[in-house]
Amino acid sequence: MAEEMQVKIQEMGVVPVVVLENAADAEPLAKALCEGGLPCAEVTFRTAAAEESIRIMAQAYPDMLIGAGTVLTKDQVDRAVAAGAKFIVSPGFDPEIVDYCLEKEIPVFPGCVTPSEVAQAVKRGLKVVKFFPAEQFGGVNTIKALSAPYVGLKFMPTGGVNAGNLKSYLTCPAIIACGGSWMVKGALIKEGKFDEIRTMTAEAAALVKEIRG
Repeated sequence: MAEEMQVKIQEMGVVPVVVLENAADAEPLAKALCEGGLPCAEVTFRTAAAEESIRIMAQAYPDMLIGAGTVLTKDQVDRAVAAGAKFIVSPGFDPEIVDYCLEKEIPVFPGCVTPSEVAQAVKRGLKVVKFFPAEQFGGVNTIKALSAPYVGLKFMPTGGVNAGNLKSYLTCPAIIACGGSWMVKGALIKEGKFDEIRTMTAEAAALVKEIRG
């Protein structure tokens, strides 16, 4: 399950990171992402609408790869998975969350930015970790340095990644995909500009193909 998911994420190259204030926006947003060529979303648990949004997206688009981000508690893991989340993302390395997900065989991508955090992930057999906040922690150069001793581990940088610097990230062999919110900005969602989101998503998908060939 986890390996299959990693292949899908690598093929997409960009995982849209979504903050939804209103669950009514979930279905039109999912439609825009799927039509734009990135049938994937990391719905962050920063809002009260997150759980219901995941449920709506998962029911409307069952083939879509929907995960829950900013997961900080075991209760949130349970609620996200019950709603239909297929993977869990946490901003930092929380051993309790990681071990809980592994025990339940739920794919989990914890945030790791130091050798010590990466070591804990590798020790648990994780193959992919989040790198957050990417730009603030040195971006591609730090990922290259971390990947040297930890051969085979892949990173998913999120935070400060955009269309302008995507190429520098995706040309690094240690990077499986990038988390990005530039095509799903909160203002666009609130204003119902789903056509614009679809266009920007299609541009991001095209950019990935151009970079990776």
